Amino acid sequence: MADGNRRVLFLGSLAAVAVLAVLFFLVGAGDVVDTLSTADPAYVAATVAFALCWLVAWGLMLRTVLGSLGVSVPVHTSVLVYVGAVFANNVTPFGQAGGEPVAALLISKVSDCRYETGLAGIASVDVLNVVPSLSLVLVGVGYYATTAAVGDRLGTAVVSAVALVGGVVLVISVVWRYREAVVERLPAVVSPWVGRITRGRYDAAELEADLTERLDRFFADIERVGTDRWGLSIVVGLSLLGWLAQAVALTAAFAAIGHAIPPYVVLFAIPLANLAGATPMPGGLGGIEAAYVALLVPTTGIEASAITAAVIVFRGATYWVPVVLGGIVTSALGVRTLR
Repeated sequence: MADGNRRVLFLGSLAAVAVLAVLFFLVGAGDVVDTLSTADPAYVAATVAFALCWLVAWGLMLRTVLGSLGVSVPVHTSVLVYVGAVFANNVTPFGQAGGEPVAALLISKVSDCRYETGLAGIASVDVLNVVPSLSLVLVGVGYYATTAAVGDRLGTAVVSAVALVGGVVLVISVVWRYREAVVERLPAVVSPWVGRITRGRYDAAELEADLTERLDRFFADIERVGTDRWGLSIVVGLSLLGWLAQAVALTAAFAAIGHAIPPYVVLFAIPLANLAGATPMPGGLGGIEAAYVALLVPTTGIEASAITAAVIVFRGATYWVPVVLGGIVTSALGVRTLR
């Protein structure tokens, strides 16, 4: 692991601990522990079970996308690889941005495809997951608005989500529109810079030619995914299934501590809270938990300590279970998460 990566991971982990410490202080750590001690094991197990359903659904998403790229991966392998991808996202800062390169390496190892094909596959999955998530936010908030006034906090979260998604879509659209210019010019800019950093380890001309070829194949693979309409329909359906599995898991987590949560609140809470995964903290740890509490306290009327306890159960299933399982997968394949 490079010193720079170690430093970023260490600082991000410290920030996560600090955020969690502040959260527990504000809501009352003793009350949270007391509530967790009364959690119903059957509902806790159900939370884990539906979290696993989410991983399976999105693992099948990855398999479908790779199929569009001409890469054949068995069902169980695609699920394990996706679990490894979630592991990489959860232990590297900035969520998907940090974990996608590792996920692409996992895909290339199990399928013998090119690295850039694996990167196109996992990037397509992450981008396509945005469509159902934004739809769930709009449906959930729209229904909530018919039952209660939308507060400033929720309104700000929704506007921020729409703005963030809009910004991402705009960037992707611009890059795609000018992809030929990107392929032509970006390697010429990057290769000398890499050569200086590595102190001449790579020949700039050879690196530029290699990057040009890889970028060209990457965009070609993205185009193949985008033109497979039947495959896209299946992928979006599996994405929605995964989001709904997470929604049921969160509902089960609340049931475990003896509370019911309105389903329309769950629909918008999960995608909005997951926006905190873009923070420098590993997998959004701390930030996502705090986002859930901030969103659910004013929209459910449940005390903050109970919400925090339910979120801990839910995040145990959706964060820590993939960390353990994904760590085993990446270790078995000999992939180092950070270099």
